[in-house]
Amino acid sequence: MFSNLARVGSVLALVSMATPVLANVPSLDSERGVMTMAPLLEMTTPAVVSIAVRQQAPGQENPLFRDPYFRKFFNLPDQPPRREAMSAGSGVIVDAGKGYVMTNRHVIDNAVEIMVTLKDRRNLVAEVVGSDAATDIALLKIEAEDLADLPLADSDHLKVGDFVFAIGNPFGLGQTVTTGIVSALGRGIGMQGYEDFIQTDASINPGNSGGALVNSKGELIGINTAIIAPGGGNVGIGFAVPTNMALAVMKQLIKHGEVRRGRIGVGIQDVSQDLAEAFELPRAAGAVVTNVEKDSPADTAGLEPGDVIVALDGKEIEDSGDLRNRVGLTERGSEVTLSYYRDGRERQVRIEVGAVKAGHVSDDEALPQLAGARFTPIPEDHPASGNVEGVLLAEVQPGSPAWRFGLREGDILLAVNRERIGSTADLEKIAKSHKRVIALDVLRGNSQLFLAVR
Repeated sequence: MFSNLARVGSVLALVSMATPVLANVPSLDSERGVMTMAPLLEMTTPAVVSIAVRQQAPGQENPLFRDPYFRKFFNLPDQPPRREAMSAGSGVIVDAGKGYVMTNRHVIDNAVEIMVTLKDRRNLVAEVVGSDAATDIALLKIEAEDLADLPLADSDHLKVGDFVFAIGNPFGLGQTVTTGIVSALGRGIGMQGYEDFIQTDASINPGNSGGALVNSKGELIGINTAIIAPGGGNVGIGFAVPTNMALAVMKQLIKHGEVRRGRIGVGIQDVSQDLAEAFELPRAAGAVVTNVEKDSPADTAGLEPGDVIVALDGKEIEDSGDLRNRVGLTERGSEVTLSYYRDGRERQVRIEVGAVKAGHVSDDEALPQLAGARFTPIPEDHPASGNVEGVLLAEVQPGSPAWRFGLREGDILLAVNRERIGSTADLEKIAKSHKRVIALDVLRGNSQLFLAVR
């Protein structure tokens, strides 16, 4: 089903912080006698921008390049020469004073030059503040006077059925507005490392990538990122990164130029109705701790397998993906309060979010397609130690992208796109290419298989 997923985006215009908020849309235009949303859009669309990107793209591969003797005889490079390409997307100004523009990472990936066009037709060169592959969020900076921006709404307050606008640059046509509702919340589609998508039926098409989803008060509620597109265009199922997730990423990009994710060192799974009854929980929600890594923050804090984490800093945890998203978007070194159930009684513990241990590669730090997987060197006491080169899949979260693509705990990853893996450092190096489709050479028991992940 999701093989038809496509990156998209739409820029939504939101009202400036200083602009009065419209309580109801549409409203009556007394002069023309029609119901209209024009007043809201007049305030919000100036914060919507079009983005044109000049990129370095891989050259067209010729099968002859795969033959090392052919390359050597004709003195050809190992890879075909790269070529320049142009692409277009959308963005939204979120801080007029500092010139910050939020968009999707895939819009500006491999960019040589980024041009931002405002609604008043000014063309500005943008610089990249930082980007994050695991959430597909990027932050740009432009220098200009008289910019308009959009306030960020608290996306946790969204409800299915809320009226929304999508504004962007579909198919390079120029600024376009579509309307719809919030169709669903908390969607995961296996496309990137951290997902908590807003689903909407507002028309989103290629070229809308990096744009915004706006509520009826003119507030930014999401950055449009993907669609299900069997025919290449909109079919009424689009996805946006919620503003709360995007804002957490933005803060770290401004501070560090990257997202410094943390982890607490636990394996987790969802709480089923049966587990909720067995653990005497008030509701079937939260994340069950399946294992605790030795000397990890969770181990230091005293968490144990069988504990059920139900809240982080007082906010309820819905499932394992929810916990993973919130911990992953918490900066390393920060302290959080976890509420958990053990033996039918709720407890609390303060825990410091730590960094990924040296020698470990985990999902978002490497390949977003493998979110939910944690790789380690092959232990010396492992049967494969000394016999094969590769990295061990020490843990994979059920239901995660890595799980859905077929990876299982105990698998040994031998190669990525035919490049041999000798260590976790090799995996990290290859992962930096962030290819959309990757082929994994996997050893499972005594059998070797290939898995393709997108």
